[in-house]
Amino acid sequence: MMERAVPGLMPGRTAVMAVVNITPDSFSDGGRITSVAQAVDTCGAYLEAGAHILDIGGQSTRPGALEVGPVVETERVAPVIRAVRQQLGPEPVLSVDTFRADVAEAALQEGVNWVNDVSGGSHDPAMLPLVARWRCPYVLMHRRGDSRTMDNLAHYEDVVGEVEAALLRQTATAQAAGVGPWQILWDPGLGFAKTTHHNLTILRHLSRLANHGYPLLVGPSRKRFIGAVLGQSDPCQRSWGTAATVCKAIAGGAAVVRIHDVEAMAQVAAMADALWRSPRDGPQPRAAA
Repeated sequence: MMERAVPGLMPGRTAVMAVVNITPDSFSDGGRITSVAQAVDTCGAYLEAGAHILDIGGQSTRPGALEVGPVVETERVAPVIRAVRQQLGPEPVLSVDTFRADVAEAALQEGVNWVNDVSGGSHDPAMLPLVARWRCPYVLMHRRGDSRTMDNLAHYEDVVGEVEAALLRQTATAQAAGVGPWQILWDPGLGFAKTTHHNLTILRHLSRLANHGYPLLVGPSRKRFIGAVLGQSDPCQRSWGTAATVCKAIAGGAAVVRIHDVEAMAQVAAMADALWRSPRDGPQPRAAA
């Protein structure tokens, strides 16, 4: 069986995915980027600071966020992706953070490499066939409900086992829709329908998920559970806590960490790689179907 490399993933090295929010209401940096030119400058700075993947999103997924609809979301992300490709060239690995197939397709047409879907294919029935058709890497995340309901659905008897089982079900559904095993990355969905205890438990047992062979993307950056542990209400003051979770994620087998503080976390990831990984380690692409 032929294997395909996933752009942005590197043996023995954790990929740093930088959050690029083109939104006014994201939980820690909403409204920071207000123009296409500013977005391109930010992307360039993130790449210089050590990012390997740029995750561009136009819909906040924080608890309580309102859905803006596919037209507005596309109008936010498509011009940025186009400008990044025009000004920064074909080399940067770009991801679109969306749960809508229309938005994902517009982004793919503009040159993104990955689709990062917080709904794991459950929000839009057209998403999985689209990903299958484009043969692009696909981040399949675990969550329950949506931004309005997920906080009320954080009830588990065995959070690791239940997240594991849900990811396996979602993966089977994706493959039945034609998505190749090599395309799929898993995200356990820290902060999505999970309490502080649930998030910490998942991080402690991350290797159980990694053992299934799908590269893991972990996104702890600045999240509420870090604030709860530290007693820090300001998300922008949670960098040290984020650094600890990045180290734990890498020790548990994460292939990608999704973060806001690029320069600092790129250094943290490089040091964690030196401690817990060797050049022979790293995500191995799944066999193509």
